[in-house]
Amino acid sequence: MNQFLKYYHLEQYLFSHVSERFQQNHVMSAFDFFCIIIWKANRAKSKIAKRMLARGHANLQCAVNAVAGDIANAPDHSSRLEVLIDRWGFRLPMASAILTVLYPDEFTVYDVRVCDVLGDFHDAATKTRFADIWSRYSEYLAKVRESAPEVSSLRDKDRSLWGQSFASQLEDDIAKAFGAE
Repeated sequence: MNQFLKYYHLEQYLFSHVSERFQQNHVMSAFDFFCIIIWKANRAKSKIAKRMLARGHANLQCAVNAVAGDIANAPDHSSRLEVLIDRWGFRLPMASAILTVLYPDEFTVYDVRVCDVLGDFHDAATKTRFADIWSRYSEYLAKVRESAPEVSSLRDKDRSLWGQSFASQLEDDIAKAFGAE
């Protein structure tokens, strides 16, 4: 039973196991890939699985092997994001989540809560040309890096901004009695 404890704190599992394994050998199991999907948006797992299988792969492991290979073989970070968006059909929030786990020092999750705190970048998710997506995401990434100067890692800066949004929203909801008044 102890072998399953690592999944309780899914984010910790992703960044301590999945990220390290990918960095070592550039492969990923379907289990680990869908752990990333579930971490970002559990509701999306079935839709993503269907879309991946519709590309003609025999099973999800074959599809994940192809995704991991495409990411690992991309020559630079921009190309990695482009592979996920243009070739595999992921939207920016999910593509950035996948790359954040695989390259945590180079990518951060594009998230509406963080956009709210930063007061900008909501339009990045609506762009259709990859060059425009990359441009806005790069600006977003730079702004996240600038934020929370007391925090060193990119991942913790992202967490801090997300936490700021969460706390602010909860305080506002409590003040308004969650609309019950």
